[in-house]
Formats: sequence, structure tokens, C-alpha cells
Amino acid sequence: MTALQNIQSSAGTGQQTGAATLVEGVSKRYGSHWAVGGSEGGVSLELRRGELTALLGPNGAGKSTLIGLMLGLESPTRGRVRVLGEDPRRPQARTRLGALPQDLALPATLTVRELLELYAALYPAPLAVEAVLELCDLKALARQRAGTLSGGQARRLGFGLSVIGNPELLFLDEPTSAMDVQSRQTFWAGVGAMQARGKTIVLTTHYLEEAERVADRVVVLRHGQVIADGTPGAIKASVSGATVSFVSRLGAGELQALPEVLEASAPGPSEDGWSRAVLRTREPERLLSALFASGAELRELEVSRATLEEAFLNLTADKP
Repeated sequence: MTALQNIQSSAGTGQQTGAATLVEGVSKRYGSHWAVGGSEGGVSLELRRGELTALLGPNGAGKSTLIGLMLGLESPTRGRVRVLGEDPRRPQARTRLGALPQDLALPATLTVRELLELYAALYPAPLAVEAVLELCDLKALARQRAGTLSGGQARRLGFGLSVIGNPELLFLDEPTSAMDVQSRQTFWAGVGAMQARGKTIVLTTHYLEEAERVADRVVVLRHGQVIADGTPGAIKASVSGATVSFVSRLGAGELQALPEVLEASAPGPSEDGWSRAVLRTREPERLLSALFASGAELRELEVSRATLEEAFLNLTADKP
């Protein structure tokens, strides 16, 4: 039996339904600063069981505070938080949660195996240590002291510690920082194995291409408030326009004169007069119709909608 099968068999069967987390009118204030919500209204959010939700926002948007509230590490100034039907500040509720923090401090003198065994002893129904070692690609490092691990190896161990308790709800804060490509592949395979068994996962990351690839849902925070909530596709679709690029002999003036062009860039033409143009447009269909009607010869034509990163930057930018 493989590690993923071991994890799946020990994680229970079937996907639960309903809300994993309810955040109802929540605000959190530190002194005079509202980190989440505010005096005029709080944040309400429901995380559904079995989903992987990417919680995104610029630095200072309130992500860490909101996660702290859901983990029971903070108490709301106003409103109510319920996780898996319980107050997350209760010790019993915390045994059902797992978390990989961004800043991970590991006891340097304990080995990888010793740390996993120690954490497993804290939970009523932990996963098998051997299965977690294999899941995180740590079997060869089981006897190595935590203080000698590389950054990527330490993150993989941190993931193992976050799942060893067989949590129903898992929080991952910048989980793939310091990981190489192979470690990232191993990590996301492990996350997929947990989600396949109905685990609910909350991800914060600055690698928006990862969020776009793995998330079922994206929630964007700005100044302590939810400003967007939907699938990655819906978030991207909320940003109008597209990028149209092609190679042609059209000059800068001709490109800028095309309809619905917001921005046009093109390097100087090559010796044969051809150059690649990149146009930002609100209405790519109208722009393309005008291009084809012009009779200009086009090569390597590409049309791309906004990426999640472009949508995120548009949503969180300070408007003039």
C-alpha cells in the first residue's frame, strides 16, 4: 500500500457536507486599529467542507488575523466564529485542526521521526508515522535532526506535523516557500490526498499561480474586508479585458489607433520590418475584427484573458 493509500485509509471515508467554518459579523481590533472588519461592519464567511480555499490579500489585509480567529488563537472583538460546529478556542475543537505556519520553529535536537511521534501522541486518532514520512518524502531523513534540515526539508516536515493529527480542517500559510520543484510536487500530491478524503483546506500564498491551479475557491481580503469571493475562473472573469499579441508590420501609431486599445507596446521593427505587438484591450472581439478587416498580415496571434495574479492586482490596487 502506498503512502497516499495509507493516508486515505486512515483518514476516514466519505466527504462530509455543510460548513467547516462560520465567521459571522466578525471584527478584530488592536488598540485603535481594525485588523479585520471595522466599526461599520464585520466579515462574514462560510468555508464548506471538502473545499480548498485560497485566502489571498496584500500584506496587512487581515489574512493572518482571520486565520488566528479560526484557529482559536485570537478572540473576536465583535461577532462569532465557529469551526466544525464548535468554538475554536476550546481544546477539544483544536484537536480537529491542523496548521502549517509561515514561521516554523522546530526543536533542533529532535529527529524527524521523534518530532512526528511526539506530535502524534497529542491527538486522539493520529495518522501512522510511517505513512506521513512517506507522504512527505522524509523516510530517508527520519533519523536526521531537525536543526540540520534544509529550508525545503523543514517545510516538508512542517507539513507532516500539520497532518499527523488527522485534522478535519487544515490551514497552510505560505506552505511551499523554500521548496524546490520536486518538493512542491510531493507536497501538492499530499494535499490532494488529504482533500480526496474530505478534508477542508485553507491556503494562503503569494504564489498565485499555485492558488489558481489548486483552489476550488478564492477569497480576497483588502483592508480587513472581503472584496471578492468565487472560483478562480469567476475571479479572473471579474477583470474585464484581455491581452492580444501578434507579429506584424504595423507601426506604433497604427496599433494605437485600433479600437478599444488601452495600452500598446511593440519593440522596434526587425530588419525585415516585422515586430511583436502586445495590446491590452477591454473588448478583444472588436479589436480582432478591426485587425482582420484592415488586411494586415498577422503571425503568431495569441489572445489571453487575465490571470489570477492580474485579477488580484486589479482588485487590491489603491484606486485614485
